Amino acid sequence: MANQMKPNSKHLFVGLCLLLMASIIAGAALGAIPIEGSDMYYGLRNGILHHEQGNIAQQVFFSLRFPRVLLSAITGGSLAVSGLIMQAITRNPIVEAGLTGTSAGAALGASLVFVFTPLLPGLVPLFSIHFLLPAMAFAGALAATLLVYKMSGVNGYVQATTLLLVGVAVNAMAFSGIGFLSYIARDPQARSITFWNLGGFSGANWLQVGISVMIAIAAVTYFTKKAFTLDVLQLGEKEAVYLGLSIRVTRRNLLLVNTLLVATLTAWCGVIAFVGLIIPHLMRKYTDGTHRPLIAYCFVGGAILMVLADLAARLVMAPAELPVGIVTAIIGAPIFILLIRKQLFY
Repeated sequence: MANQMKPNSKHLFVGLCLLLMASIIAGAALGAIPIEGSDMYYGLRNGILHHEQGNIAQQVFFSLRFPRVLLSAITGGSLAVSGLIMQAITRNPIVEAGLTGTSAGAALGASLVFVFTPLLPGLVPLFSIHFLLPAMAFAGALAATLLVYKMSGVNGYVQATTLLLVGVAVNAMAFSGIGFLSYIARDPQARSITFWNLGGFSGANWLQVGISVMIAIAAVTYFTKKAFTLDVLQLGEKEAVYLGLSIRVTRRNLLLVNTLLVATLTAWCGVIAFVGLIIPHLMRKYTDGTHRPLIAYCFVGGAILMVLADLAARLVMAPAELPVGIVTAIIGAPIFILLIRKQLFY
């Protein structure tokens, strides 16, 4: 199989990378407090090399604005790649982590941490909240995803229609659990749970960026190495078996890595939909359909969309902020409907 990008698409990929850089710069500069280029430079230099505070603009840039923009880029790119992988695993072009219960399960796990951690103060010194939160989010995401996957399978074959229907049911169960936790929680915990349902990056910090970068690099590298395997899966299960591929083991491993990626990001930013659904469809138009270039395209395209969505969330009602999940839904839903009407599914 060919695994190279189309000749014209290489130039487009470079253009997307430049657009991503411009989006990151704009996202770091614009907001309730505009930041000049000199303050961004000195804030970054002082923060990294000298650990100095600098003026207020430099502090805002290094401690708040820049990690937020980086986390939004990593999240957007990772969610787009996650959607691509889910579509390859199920051979269903309208699947993403939000439709298969992964995001809702992760949010339910995070909600349990918010509600019950204050009741168990002795637990926090043993397991830092920064690691307990993604651990519980991963557990919830894995449980929900496995439930959907097992319930939608017949004799080892995943029925696409059944997967979506079971995903809707599991999502409803997870969100009912989140609603119950919100009902019994105190006001601070209830507000935190609401944050996960709407999505946002207001709490971004450098620790979250560091953990997300490591998880994203590991997951995307793994998916890139499995690009040919993902191509083989598209031929059909019988053909893949004839080529020596173990379907169950391959799907299990891909599902585990994908769940880890989505759960970690959901733990930081909450549930953000449509990125993993629309970006793979848009990017398929500019590649030959093989997954190696698609993974790169989806990561850059998802990062651009998320950075711009976060920027819009900060500017539309400045100094107040809109939840990013609302912005992506406003952008993503009409695009998805347009994609269906134009029959751009592969």
